[in-house]
Amino acid sequence: MGGNYEKGVYKQLMEVMEKLNAMESEHCRDRKEVKELTSEVTGLRKENAHLREEVSHLKQKTTSLEEENTGLKAENHLLHEDNERMKRILDNDSSNSSIPPSKDQPGKAPNTFNSRKPTKKKPGAQPGHKGSGLSKTQVEQNIREGAYQHRIEQLGTPGRVYITRYRLDLEVTPVATEIRIYADQNGKFQVPNELKADVSYGGTVKAVAAFVYSEGVVANDRICTFINSLSGDKLHLSTGSVYGFCRKFAQSCSTARPAIIQELLNADVICTDATPVKTDGKQTHIRNFSTESCVLYCSSEKKDLETLGNFKILKEFTGALIHDHETALYHFGTRHGECNVHLERYLLKNTEETGNPWSHKLSCFLEGMNQARKKRILQGNECFTPSELERYGLRYEELLAEGLEENKHTKGRIAKKEEKALLKRLKKYRKNHLLFLYDFRIPYSNNRSEKDLRICKNRQKMAGGFRTAAGRQMYCDIMSLIETIKRRGLNIFQGIIALMNGVPAIR
Repeated sequence: MGGNYEKGVYKQLMEVMEKLNAMESEHCRDRKEVKELTSEVTGLRKENAHLREEVSHLKQKTTSLEEENTGLKAENHLLHEDNERMKRILDNDSSNSSIPPSKDQPGKAPNTFNSRKPTKKKPGAQPGHKGSGLSKTQVEQNIREGAYQHRIEQLGTPGRVYITRYRLDLEVTPVATEIRIYADQNGKFQVPNELKADVSYGGTVKAVAAFVYSEGVVANDRICTFINSLSGDKLHLSTGSVYGFCRKFAQSCSTARPAIIQELLNADVICTDATPVKTDGKQTHIRNFSTESCVLYCSSEKKDLETLGNFKILKEFTGALIHDHETALYHFGTRHGECNVHLERYLLKNTEETGNPWSHKLSCFLEGMNQARKKRILQGNECFTPSELERYGLRYEELLAEGLEENKHTKGRIAKKEEKALLKRLKKYRKNHLLFLYDFRIPYSNNRSEKDLRICKNRQKMAGGFRTAAGRQMYCDIMSLIETIKRRGLNIFQGIIALMNGVPAIR
């Protein structure tokens, strides 16, 4: 019994030992597996930390790229707008902006003067145009009145029947006038100021110099060459003398300014504009005030409201001012008409940029109203009938409404913004753009004033500008008188001579 128990216990022990050995073997495998897993976990942790670090780096890079992308988008938007702006500038020329034809791009089609459409008419005078040449009858009348020296030149054999032809010419002969100044009762010689020098120049030489300076826009040294050559080099005129003539002439011209200003103040309508000119390398301005009978040129440093307020004519004028949308001028006068030729250029520019038809329609509408106005003037009318004015006004408003609707779909931020600003201006200044319909004395454009300023641009091109403000004012004084004399159909040269001799050229 006992032997069997021990055997049973031993057997159980052996079974337990086998189980323990198996469990130990299995434990070793598990420990090995745990060790491997631990090693793998450590590796994964390292890898995870590396990946986290890489993810963090990528996030920073992504943030940086997003910021860079945002900056590039803003720069691209800015460049896109700048490209649109530059394209608008490059597309500007004399036909759709205020740029003069001299600034047009190379290769542009020749400019049509005053925006007139090309016609098939031949160059020169048209049928029905009154010529300005002298007839044979007029020449013979001048001979009888002593206006011409009469000479006879014979061709062929004298004594036979002949026909007459006249050849008009000029002769320039230097004249030296000896002026004898006798002593008075006290034995003193009363010498006039203009005769202080032993040799001086007379009114004709001074008038020629002043005429060529003002009308010809010729430099002083070239004026000397011209007059000296004209005299057969018998005169020895200097540039200093020429400048002195012109300066004295300008002083005489300045005495005529009050009369010109007074006539302008009595006018119902005045056209005004300003053009930039260089003075000592800096930009200054010359402004003109023009009517059919007189012109006044004024020198100024700026175009602002303070400068305009210094002009006597603006402070006292009570009529209508015609200008190119200078808002500062709305502080003067009682009525204002805006240049519709300038407006047509802006409308053309808008049509080219946006492709919207409203601006072309409005441009044609304005031209049509102007043509209708011209016909009414020929018929002796002074304005349109109330029903016609109402119809024109309604059509104007309809076109603006079309423009506002089309503007909603305009492409290009700048083009859309500029078009909206143009529409806003057309609505706000409707009365000023259409003033020519209500009063036929009001011109359709400001071309009269712009034509009067072309002489200043010629001066700028030829001489490069002025050296001093006094020289600029001297030029304004001279041209105010010269252009006024021309407007009144008077002889310029005779007017200059009269003024040189102290006689008013205009009254």
